[in-house]
Amino acid sequence: MEALNAIFVNKIRFTLCLFGLCLLVASSTMSLAEPQIHKHEFVVQATPVKRLCKTQNSITVNGQLPGPTLEVNNGDTLVVKVTNRAQYNVTIHWHGIRQMRTGWADGPEFVTQCPIRPGGSYTYRFTIQGQEGTLWWHAHSSWLRATVYGALIIHPKQGDSYPFTKPKSETTLLLGEWWNANPIDVLRQATMTGAAPNVSDAYTINGQPGDLYNCSSQDTVIVPIDSGETNLLRVINAALNQPLFFSVANHKLTVVSADASYTKPFTTTVLMLGPGQTTDVLITGDQSPARYYLAASAYFSAQNAAFDNTTTTAILEYKSAPCSPNCKNSSAAKPIMAQLPAFNDTNTASAFTKSFRSPRKVEVPTEIDENLFFTIGLGLNNCPKNFGSQRCQGPNGTRFTASMNNVSFVLPNNISILQAYLQNIPGVFTADFPANPPTKFDYTGNVSRSLWQPMSGTRGYKLKYGSRVQVVLQDTSIVTPENHPIHLHGYDFYILAEGFGNFNAQTDTKKFNLIDPPLRNTVAVPANGWAVIRFVADNPGAWIMHCHLDVHINWGLAMVFLVDNGVGALQSVEQPPVDLPLC
Repeated sequence: MEALNAIFVNKIRFTLCLFGLCLLVASSTMSLAEPQIHKHEFVVQATPVKRLCKTQNSITVNGQLPGPTLEVNNGDTLVVKVTNRAQYNVTIHWHGIRQMRTGWADGPEFVTQCPIRPGGSYTYRFTIQGQEGTLWWHAHSSWLRATVYGALIIHPKQGDSYPFTKPKSETTLLLGEWWNANPIDVLRQATMTGAAPNVSDAYTINGQPGDLYNCSSQDTVIVPIDSGETNLLRVINAALNQPLFFSVANHKLTVVSADASYTKPFTTTVLMLGPGQTTDVLITGDQSPARYYLAASAYFSAQNAAFDNTTTTAILEYKSAPCSPNCKNSSAAKPIMAQLPAFNDTNTASAFTKSFRSPRKVEVPTEIDENLFFTIGLGLNNCPKNFGSQRCQGPNGTRFTASMNNVSFVLPNNISILQAYLQNIPGVFTADFPANPPTKFDYTGNVSRSLWQPMSGTRGYKLKYGSRVQVVLQDTSIVTPENHPIHLHGYDFYILAEGFGNFNAQTDTKKFNLIDPPLRNTVAVPANGWAVIRFVADNPGAWIMHCHLDVHINWGLAMVFLVDNGVGALQSVEQPPVDLPLC
């Protein structure tokens, strides 16, 4: 009888233990599925960096170039404390993050915050909502972005998957630009002289120029692949001033995502990314086991201007290549060269950007509350009377400038626009940015010299919460037409169409894709052409829209949308953090 009782008690214990184990597993699974809070510390500091045979102090984050890659899941929260131990003011922008109601964490200097002064710190707090894919972070102060940048990878929620076959591995490739000089000094010289800044000395992949440059072959980035496997490449154009072509020798690339929005897959041999844009591609190891160059070079659409006409490389290396795993020391190790378009191949660039579609039918705003038309482009300011010739070294003794709708944007310097907007502080900005060009003209033809000198000011355009907005972005041929990567903070937008020449509302609206247009945060407006975007103003705050060629934003190619609060706390900007930097 006692033996039977013992067996019975043991069975109960086993059942309870099994039940408890199930509860533990279920609890663990639930906790994994819940949004996580990721805490990081960024220390901005000068670090000795050797590139192209030369060592110089570069501003980095945590001593790394590129900076740390942040990986989160859709729905997670990031808390990043940034401490400034450099000699320059700094802010960090989380490029492409919607920042719903958290404009204080967006980062552009004097737009949503005052800069973090040397010796100061600020903690960025924000939640990723409904975004998946590849984004990035970078400095948004002066030209610090040249070296202060890194990847921000947003994986699907726990339990969710990619809308394509899961790749065997993933590799992030940050395309960058390198100067054999302090980038801040390069900008200062251009600002002082009024001329165009010196072009970069190299392009980079993950901070390395690659073995086509001097003193660079030893550190060329290697991307391993197995025969037959499919890998995901996350390509980010972090270059300061240059749209770039990207290709992999003898391999096709299947585009599956851009700017953290999934796309209808399409196959190509070349990518074109404007600064700020990201593109995720699948690559399959379907070639003979060997070494193949991944390469990037300039897409340059401006006329009669200098640019960096070099090529950066990394190496796609098959693990079963004859020389693996010591390919660097093998005479059979020379990689196969990638074929890149000519630097001025606008047809290839345009064909690529027009290939993007959303994976399925999307809800594009059809009724429009705000129909805006913005001209974008360069200009020349006449030399001020109190300036000597050394300060007017642009064409014919002028100074370079840039503008939207003939307004060259000027940042405030003693308070942020968001603070002034929410606290009704006068004298910081005006809300009278023009909805249309003050003067209509042949935008892509011969433009009268009377239109080459814009007005300057800190002018924003007010939007009611929830308003449906369409913006026609029209390039101009003032000084030179150029492909402009236009980035809007705080929003993604649908690109309905793009084309060449002057936008014609009567005929070009028939080209609009209202079914499955791509969702992006940066649009490459064609040189001597136009692009049309739409979005719903559902994120209150002050949001800058600017050209992501940093030389152009310094010249004034920007404006700010001032989006009103809606009804209630969930449609209003959150209160500013207690550690928001003071001016």
